[in-house]
This record gives sequence, structure tokens and C-alpha cells, in this order.
Amino acid sequence: MNIFSLSYKNVIARPLNSFLSFLLLGFGVSIVVLILLISSQLKSEISKNSKGIDLVVAAKGSPLQIILANIFHIDFPTGNISLKEASEISHNRYIQSAIPLSLGDSYNGFRIVGTTKAYGELYDMKVSEGAWFADHMEAIIGAEVARKLDLNIGDRITSQHGLSSDGDGHDDNPFVVTGIFESNSSVVDRLILVDLPSVWHVHGHEDHENDSLVSIAHLGIEVTREQLEQEEITSLLIKYRSPMGAVTLPRQINSNSNFQAASPAFETARLFNIIGVGVKVVNILGILIIIISAISVFIALLNSLKDRKYDIAIMRSMGASRAKVFLLIISEGMVISLASALVGLMIAHTLLFVIGWSIDGVDFSAWYLMSEEFLVLVGCLLVGLMASIIPAIFAYKTDISETLSKG
Repeated sequence: MNIFSLSYKNVIARPLNSFLSFLLLGFGVSIVVLILLISSQLKSEISKNSKGIDLVVAAKGSPLQIILANIFHIDFPTGNISLKEASEISHNRYIQSAIPLSLGDSYNGFRIVGTTKAYGELYDMKVSEGAWFADHMEAIIGAEVARKLDLNIGDRITSQHGLSSDGDGHDDNPFVVTGIFESNSSVVDRLILVDLPSVWHVHGHEDHENDSLVSIAHLGIEVTREQLEQEEITSLLIKYRSPMGAVTLPRQINSNSNFQAASPAFETARLFNIIGVGVKVVNILGILIIIISAISVFIALLNSLKDRKYDIAIMRSMGASRAKVFLLIISEGMVISLASALVGLMIAHTLLFVIGWSIDGVDFSAWYLMSEEFLVLVGCLLVGLMASIIPAIFAYKTDISETLSKG
């Protein structure tokens, strides 16, 4: 019988002590790994959904609220801004592109966004069925919207004011679904996109069809002169033409207009600084549990050694070397720590899957392995090694004749 097989049998021969050590270490590992997974994937989601957006211009209010509402679509807008003034800002020499958004309505909890095709291009969206909206009151929907609401090409949807399904409805002005996007795990998977005039029409604004059209090239839209003067949008998603834009443009907008300029990079960094305090506390808790579990493994091995002195002496008298006895105790600690670490990793990924499945708008890759997890695994093996060294030394120094004479 080899050492590892014997170690395994010795561990399961003491189920209560072994289980306690196993439980503590596994729980500590699951906490640390779960926090690592959530933090890493949240940063990845934020980076992916804010890619290509250097600045968000909206009505004055909280910069963080502006970012959450207009990029991640998980908060309420701060208000509306004048289309004419937004058009004037879009001509700024520091701006390479500006995408208009008009928010405020939803359908069964999924936000309806008035925008242009440039918004879909920003996220590299591809159409899996149908086509982009070609006229007013047409909509193209994200893959998650289509899946959860069982929507198909040609279906009609009526918007509700706000983000809740019990808001005031616009039943007289339904949208027709003309296209469905392929899923690419971006925020657009959970959105319904329509053109800007459709949003204005739903809210009872006149279309002014007989008026001459004005092309706003920088925003990629055509509107009537009346719409240009009277209509509003929610925000502009801006990409800088040069790094000088980051230095100059936000200050210009905040000081010389009624608008608020919010930087996604700055606001998300500030958000993670706030969240980071809680993350550190939970991580410290997980590390403390791992340390306590190491002490538990140490005590369990030390107590078992007292009960097994006679067995070890018999092993020695039958030809087992001191080194083999030493390795036997070490391997018992390693068996407990390895099993605990593997179970802890499985629990962490399972919990991540449950979180992603149960919370709408959260898209976690539950079975993605991070390189840091291997470091946690190695760390657990080191914990098992450190916890078993002293008991192994005691076993190594066991006096055969003295122990057998007392037996």
C-alpha cells in the first residue's frame, strides 16, 4: 500500500475531525475564489460595455448615475437635453463621434433605447434574424429580450413609461419587431433599439412630416427643423478625436453649458474604489477562515498522532523508515487541503452560476477558470504542508522501544 492510499484511509478513519478541517478550509477557499471571480468578471463587463466611449454628456446630475443609466442601463436618467444644443456640441473639434440616446421607456422590464445604427456598431452587433429598423415605429431587439419574452419578427410591443412593467402604457403606438441581434454578451443583449423619431412620436410629439429635413451629420440622423428646435434626447456617447479632448472637453461642457460631462473610466474607477472596501473585508474574512482551518488541520493531525503512536511504532518495527512516517503525516495534511480546495472551487463556481441565473442583467461566465485560482490551489497545499510539518516531526522522532513498552 503506498503512502497516499494509506494517508487517505487514515483521514477517513477520523471522519469528525477531518470533516471539520475540510469544511473550514473549503468554505474559506469558496469565499476567496467567489470574490475573485465576481471582481474579475465585473471589471471585464464594465470594460467591454464602455469600450469606445470616452465621455457621456447628459443633463446635470450625478456623474455616476449618468454612467450607470446611459452605458449600463441600470439606473434612471438624470433628465433630458436639447437636441439642438447636443447637435452644437457634437461639432466640437475634439469629438470624433457622438451617438445620441433617448431613454425613458421599457417593455416588460427591458429598456427601449432611441438611437442610431452607430450604437449597434459600437458593440459590433450582428443581426441574426430580420434587419435593422428602416422606418419609424420599428424595433430591433437583443438576444436575451427575444429569448426571455419569446418575441419573433413581426411581433408588436407596446412601451411603458419608466423601467417597471406597471408603468403607464403607450398602447396606441406599438413597435413592430423587425430584427433580432446575435448574442455577444454585451449590454445590447438586454435592449430594444428604435430610432429617435419613434420615441418622440410615442410621447405624443408631432412628426412634422411636411417640414423640410435637416441632416445632423455628426449624430447620424435627419430631423425636421421643428424637431431640431423642440425635441430632446437623453445623452450623447462621445469618442475623442485626440487625447486633448480628455483635458479640454469635460471642462468646457461642465462650465459653459447646462450639460454634465461624465467620464466612464473615472466613474467606474471610483465605483470600484467604493466597492473595493467591502471586497477587501470579505477577502480578509476568507483568509482568516483559511488560517483557522490550517490550525484545525494542525490540531487534528496532532491529536491523531497521540492516538496512533503505537501504530506508528509498529510500522517502524516492521521496516518503515523515519522518512516514510514523516511523509505519511505530511500527505495526510495535503489530502485534506487538496480535497478542501477542489470542493471550495466547485462551490464558488456553482454559486456564481446561481447568481448569474437568478439576477436579471448579470451575465457571469460561471465555468471560466482564472489563473488566480491555481494560485489559491497552490496556497491551500502550502497551508496543508505548514499545518502538518510539526506533527510530522513528532512522528519522525517517535521512540520505537519506549512506545512499544508502554503499549
